[in-house]
Amino acid sequence: MTRVVYNKLVRDRIPEIIGKDGKKPKTRVLGEEEYRLELLRKIVEEAEEVVKTEGNKEKITKEIGDILELIDYFIKVFGLNREEVEKTRRERRESRGGFDKKIFLEYVE
Repeated sequence: MTRVVYNKLVRDRIPEIIGKDGKKPKTRVLGEEEYRLELLRKIVEEAEEVVKTEGNKEKITKEIGDILELIDYFIKVFGLNREEVEKTRRERRESRGGFDKKIFLEYVE
């Protein structure tokens, strides 16, 4: 059997699902600091997956769902306040704008 190395944070049931396919996953439980770091890496991985969907509605829905799941864990693990996060989002939209105008910044001289 060929070994495929992942070295990444996965959802809780992934080892069970892999096992049902007759494969043997090697896992370990992360400590708190490593867990926080891997959550940070995971959201980047999921953002890259969003780009790969090329806007396909079914695929992007799945990937955005994964990002929303991660946001819930960021709030929990980093001790954030959901209302404060939402307030900050609104303030930044008010002070810096949203993305409605589709502005692409090419360069600044």
